Amino acid sequence: MMNRFEGPGAREARIRYLDGDFQVMTPGAFVRCAVTEQPIQLDDLKYWSVARQEAYVNAETSLARELEMHPELRKRS
Repeated sequence: MMNRFEGPGAREARIRYLDGDFQVMTPGAFVRCAVTEQPIQLDDLKYWSVARQEAYVNAETSLARELEMHPELRKRS
């Protein structure tokens, strides 16, 4: 049995992440989460960083990466 990331059309896409949208540079079925390396089907892609050009599997992972890159955000004034 094949899963949705296998088979002839199941290549990893190359994406340019924009504000509120993304542009497919190289066609494919999925991208990989920059933190977990889990595949994310393009139809399910909702979280990414324009500045880092990275995709994230969910909001929690996106926040964790943001805090990793900017630890000063953990501090409250």
